[in-house]
Amino acid sequence: MKKIPVEKAVGMMLCHDITQIIPGKFKGPAFRRGHIVQKDDIEKLKKIGKEYLYIWLPKEGEIHEDEASLRISKAITGENIELTEAIEGKITLKSLTRGLFKVKSELLYEINSMENITIPCLPNNFKVEEGQGLSGVRIVPLTIQEEKIKQIEELCQKKGAVFSVKKYKKLKVAIITTGNEVYKGLIQDGFGPLLKEKFSYFRAELQGQTFCPDNIEEIKKAILQFKKQGADLIALSGGMSVDPDDLTPGAIRESGAKVVTYGVPVQPGNMFMLAYLGKTVLIGIPGASLFYKNTILDIILPRIFVGDILTKRDFVNMGEGGFCSTCSVCHYPYCYFGR
Repeated sequence: MKKIPVEKAVGMMLCHDITQIIPGKFKGPAFRRGHIVQKDDIEKLKKIGKEYLYIWLPKEGEIHEDEASLRISKAITGENIELTEAIEGKITLKSLTRGLFKVKSELLYEINSMENITIPCLPNNFKVEEGQGLSGVRIVPLTIQEEKIKQIEELCQKKGAVFSVKKYKKLKVAIITTGNEVYKGLIQDGFGPLLKEKFSYFRAELQGQTFCPDNIEEIKKAILQFKKQGADLIALSGGMSVDPDDLTPGAIRESGAKVVTYGVPVQPGNMFMLAYLGKTVLIGIPGASLFYKNTILDIILPRIFVGDILTKRDFVNMGEGGFCSTCSVCHYPYCYFGR
């Protein structure tokens, strides 16, 4: 690159976007790459602090920031993600669908450790909508050695894409509501409407809801019946605490399901249970879900609906970031909860 005074740049082509910032109003390119500098541009360039401009004189083995960002973006991007054009040397990755954003954290760390490479992104397992921004890719200087970009491309060829978005599957779901007080009609069921609303976001197929008394055999029978009908997910509500008459965890075990966890380091939602009965997912939902807007249920459901097979380690890792501050105005998922 060659540095020249702006007054002598008339007729020359800009090799990068030139940013203008108006506090609180605007941040973006005042002049785009490829613009031919005109005499009338000189005053504006000086007002945005440009006394000199850089003219790029290509060198062998060196590439421009726009090409570098594009090649990095293509290397790190997996399914259901699109790229924007480069603006000020930065390319934004956007989701092509509703789903769950996935990040290979160790691979991202390895790439971001390389000098002059910057790739910020949303957290792993973040629920996203179609068109939502996921990441921004940019190098620090205006040019970079092509060898470094090749390194990233080879790394991703070997280890796979850093980012992807997994679509939600259309699961068949069933609800089992336990407890004598609801079964006998002494109190109104609150879990059914709540769960139906949450499942509707994922466009699930509801197989039905059944009510059971505090009886292990009755609850077990309901589980096996929905399993026989082809349920992908069975949600059991009520009876999830440690009181002697809270029998839902026992019924889940008696059904023959393999329990992954009973109790999680997440509040609200400590007394959550997850188990697998063959390919059917069973979840025991704690009473906190009736009181709090967002709980462990909201962290787990997106992962179930993209087909993740969860392990005990997944739940243990939720301890850091698992304590909800129950803010007066909830901004979940745009907060640390569940991260």
